[in-house]
Amino acid sequence: MRVILRRLGVYAFTAWVTITVNFILPRLMPGNPFDQIAAKLTGVVTAQELQAIKIQLGGDINQPMIEQYWHYLNQLAHFNLGVSITLSSPVSTILAGQIWWTVGLIGVAAVLSFLIGTVLGVVFGWMRGSRADNVIPVATFLQSVPYYFLGTVLIMAFASHWHFFPLENAYDLSITPGWHWDFISSLLRHSELPILSIVLSSLAGWMLGMRNMMVTIAGEDFVLMAVAKGLPRRRVIWHAARSAILPSIANFTLAIGLLVSGSLLVEQIFNYPGVGNLILEAVGGEDYPLIQGIFLLITFTVLGASFLADILYYVLDPRIRTATAH
Repeated sequence: MRVILRRLGVYAFTAWVTITVNFILPRLMPGNPFDQIAAKLTGVVTAQELQAIKIQLGGDINQPMIEQYWHYLNQLAHFNLGVSITLSSPVSTILAGQIWWTVGLIGVAAVLSFLIGTVLGVVFGWMRGSRADNVIPVATFLQSVPYYFLGTVLIMAFASHWHFFPLENAYDLSITPGWHWDFISSLLRHSELPILSIVLSSLAGWMLGMRNMMVTIAGEDFVLMAVAKGLPRRRVIWHAARSAILPSIANFTLAIGLLVSGSLLVEQIFNYPGVGNLILEAVGGEDYPLIQGIFLLITFTVLGASFLADILYYVLDPRIRTATAH
């Protein structure tokens, strides 16, 4: 437990650094960021919205920096991320409405590719030298193809030509969104092709990494001892896989951040809503409050996933528990 608490302290410090950097970056820009924003928005948004944007940037920019910083922290403590310039809505409301699309698409694809690739890596690693190794060149080829390019090919073949999948959008626009089967089934149907493109492109990385670790672990003394004792094959594989999976768990937390930030291309190709489209819109419109909000969202997503990985390390690796016990 002390290890987890120490790691929690590290992540709390990292979160504070992230928030501080998010505060400082707009102020490093040449000139006055608020004056640039106000000049573009004059006559477009109300005075109240301009004031909300000013608060997001730290209140009165003529105040001492430390006062602006404390004001900024106070706004974050109340989940006030300011008002989007391009969408004229609170950033927190916009992110809350769009994050679930990205979580549903990118999250499910990341978990599926991790689970399938890990299981295949365990099997292929234990069966090294068999015909199963013939799958590796195919998987390696798919890994070299970016998932947005593969998505384009899949759209042309299976959506545009053969009509096996819907062509675009997150659901059939003729259906009213709600908790009913017509909408849910349409939602699942429209997500199949984007998820498939991500899974096929990222599957090989997990599979090859896990296979190589299994080949290494299979020669360890504890595995050879388990085989010599006559333990069931399934139990031996489980013990080997539990040790081999630890590096993959660490890599999974990094992959989540890359997938979220890279979701822009997938969402653009499949005309799918989500944070990726928000990134493009925010950068194109110089929407500083929205850019800052997305930056915090991606960073805290990675930090949360990394903390969960540390907990899994603690659960799966008895060496950590033994070391902390002494």
